[in-house]
Amino acid sequence: MKKIDFFFDLSSPYSYLAATQIQAIADRTGAEVAWRPMVLGAVFKTVGNEMPARVPNKGRWMGNDLMRWAEQYGVPFRFSSHFPVNAIKAMRLILVDDAKAAAVTMAGFRAMWAEDRNIAEEAELRHVAEVGGLDPATALSAIENPAVKDKLRANTDEAIARGAFGAPTMLVGDDLYWGNDRLHHLEAALRRK
Repeated sequence: MKKIDFFFDLSSPYSYLAATQIQAIADRTGAEVAWRPMVLGAVFKTVGNEMPARVPNKGRWMGNDLMRWAEQYGVPFRFSSHFPVNAIKAMRLILVDDAKAAAVTMAGFRAMWAEDRNIAEEAELRHVAEVGGLDPATALSAIENPAVKDKLRANTDEAIARGAFGAPTMLVGDDLYWGNDRLHHLEAALRRK
């Protein structure tokens, strides 16, 4: 089975856009998606990258670019009034139950980038858990478990070791595809495999 390791951070708007398309790409190409949250700030720090919004000209351009992509994909998008947000606890929710990782991921992305919710707040974490099919009380307890924390750290370390420098990063074996705007290259590569 072909596998896409989809490394993302819920605080990344381009990761949200890619996430709205990745499952359809997998379905069209007979691939499986491994939903792999990572801590983008740690990636940036390790590889010496910078958040695009910190570059004024890029930040101004990015708002229009994001809206164009959302329109092209036909998905809702609002730039979050909570950006930048510490999404670590929300990303740990994704790691609570592998079978529900896709649903929890999409619930987190929708909350952040379509509904303008602050996914760092406990009430919103409960909302994301519930929408994603998790029991909120059990899930919020689980995100404090050292094994769940270690899994997020391990995902981040693995992404860096495999060449990630930003989000989203998609890997098929050793082939790295970065950015929402490279999804067509990812799909073409999966079709060739």
